[in-house]
Amino acid sequence: MSDPVRLAHRVAELLGCSRADAEQYIRNGWVSVDGQVVEAPQHRVTDERVELDPDATLEAVEPATILLHKPSGWNAISGAKPASALVTPENRWADDPSGIRPLQRHFHRLTPLVSMDAEASGLMVLTQDGRVWRRLTEDGDEIEHEYIVEVDGELAPYGMHKLGQGLSYNGRVLPACKVSWQNETRLRFAIKGVQGGQLREMCRQVGLRVVSIRRLRIGKISLGKGPDGAMPPGAWRYLPAGERF
Repeated sequence: MSDPVRLAHRVAELLGCSRADAEQYIRNGWVSVDGQVVEAPQHRVTDERVELDPDATLEAVEPATILLHKPSGWNAISGAKPASALVTPENRWADDPSGIRPLQRHFHRLTPLVSMDAEASGLMVLTQDGRVWRRLTEDGDEIEHEYIVEVDGELAPYGMHKLGQGLSYNGRVLPACKVSWQNETRLRFAIKGVQGGQLREMCRQVGLRVVSIRRLRIGKISLGKGPDGAMPPGAWRYLPAGERF
């Protein structure tokens, strides 16, 4: 048995490349040890079989942005039951169309963005990408969100008009939004700059009680649909390269 050496050292020897390139191959998930991908250049090897994927490239790996279908009862940004705990390799949506290879680094330092009530479900964003962070924070109030809100109760006179414009929340007049009935019990909101609790209060002001809230879309990005329907609660997918909010 040979003495243990760093995986990057072994890869550099096998490929005749620089140590820096060897580390890049490893971090990008292109190197396997006895058939298992290892992404740590410092991993120690002896006589194990070390192989480079035939499709390996030295292109830099882009920071990941995760689109999660948050179930009701999980905290979006902070709280005792963080939805970020659902972002594991096992919970990746089987119909994820992104084509992105999952790497261990994709699950580190993910920042949750665009808050939503713990009782609400639907699209949630977690990212490592500073560009996405700036877009959803600095320009957040200009990005339209789409919600489906299930309600019961009797709508007050002119209630639909009031929902669309004229209501106030937390001491400020709310900007106009688009509201329509999806069916007899579900309202569709296309709205910007939503605050925590706002949709429930808007409905209360026109005589309706909210049963459930689900966010379908943030800007141009939706939950996503596959052959078996929409991405289910608790599952996640990658934001594909080139798509923007």
